[in-house]
Amino acid sequence: KDDTPGCTSEACAFQDGLPDFKAVGATVIGVSRDQAESHQRFKAKYGLTFPLIVDTEATLCQAYGVWKEKTMYGKTRMGIERSTFLIDAQGILRRIWRKVKVDGHAEDVLHALRQL
Repeated sequence: KDDTPGCTSEACAFQDGLPDFKAVGATVIGVSRDQAESHQRFKAKYGLTFPLIVDTEATLCQAYGVWKEKTMYGKTRMGIERSTFLIDAQGILRRIWRKVKVDGHAEDVLHALRQL
C-alpha cells in the first residue's frame, strides 16, 4: 500500500539499489491495489523511478497467489501478502519470496540475481 511504512521502506530500498539491479539486467516492478493517482504521488514523494502497477481488482495478486486472508489486531480481512517474484528474461519463474521481511530484502534479491 502506497505510503505505508513497510511498503515505503521496501520501495526505497529497491530504488536505492536500482543501479545494481539494472547492472545485472533486472527490471524492478511494484504492484499494489492502489489507484494510479496514488502511485504517482507515492513515486514523486520518494523519487521512485521504477514502474508501479495498478491492480485495484487484485487480478494480478490472485494470479500470483498473494491475495490472502490476513489477521491483524484480531480482525480478519483480505490483503496482499508481501512477496517478490524473480522472473528471468525467458519468463521463467526462478524464485519466490513470501511473507517478506523488508530489512535486507532488496539485497537478498540482488544476491539471488547475481547467482543466475
